[in-house]
Amino acid sequence: MARTKQQQPESNPSLSIKAITKSSVWDIQENDVFRMWDAATKDAEVRENIQHYVDIFKSAFLIEEIKEDVLLVKKSYEKRGYKVAQIKFDDNLKFNWAIKKRPIMRVTDLTYENIRHISAAKLCEVLDRNFGGGWDSLSQSIQDIILSGFDISTTTLPKDRLHKKGGMYEKKVEDGFEVLEVEKGGWVEAIFAKLKPEQEKLKMHYTDKSRDDEEGDDEDDEDFEVEDNYSSHDEEDNEVEDPNDEDITEDNYSTMMDLGSEDPEDEAANLIEFADE
Repeated sequence: MARTKQQQPESNPSLSIKAITKSSVWDIQENDVFRMWDAATKDAEVRENIQHYVDIFKSAFLIEEIKEDVLLVKKSYEKRGYKVAQIKFDDNLKFNWAIKKRPIMRVTDLTYENIRHISAAKLCEVLDRNFGGGWDSLSQSIQDIILSGFDISTTTLPKDRLHKKGGMYEKKVEDGFEVLEVEKGGWVEAIFAKLKPEQEKLKMHYTDKSRDDEEGDDEDDEDFEVEDNYSSHDEEDNEVEDPNDEDITEDNYSTMMDLGSEDPEDEAANLIEFADE
């Protein structure tokens, strides 16, 4: 799998406890959690809604309350990767917490809240850890979550043709895509992933909200709506090429799905890919 060096998440000191959401909470680290609580201990509103804020933090962090203030107990949590500290509102209201960021290890750990807070390299690691049958082995709900944050393209080619000079693989990597390769016998499915720009995500949300009021697709529209592609295809597009055909070329055996492309030919290929589902 080709990938660039993964960036480590950084703290976000600009967030306050009242501004935190189940999305932005993925931008902070354990030390930020304690800092935000310490800064809010004199806030009456926070004190009255402790459970509300705890629930938000729990969406991105494992939080354990330590009942016994014993050094050995704290050490045991620290050995497991937790940060331990006390949150004190006053002498009658204080908590000893052990906190650790929830790991994103499997595709089932991906959510609409955290998908834009991981890198394309991290996404490839998660997919690689869970794969068997390639992109199509993922459930539609997991695919939708991934597509809400990333441009995804796939192609399946013989091993000796995948890295062909000047081919799609080379062009995608040059364009900043991370690549996961899934071997399928003598063939390889390449899955390309690139984080979508924030403005593209906002545009997609607007399109999804209004699409129920629209009929049909505008061929000149640059927005690509995933949901409208499942039933739009020609019967001849479903014909399967014989892998043993001596005349087979990259054009007639590659399967391409590129949700981020604005090229009409790429969009037509996308329709073919999703029609098979």
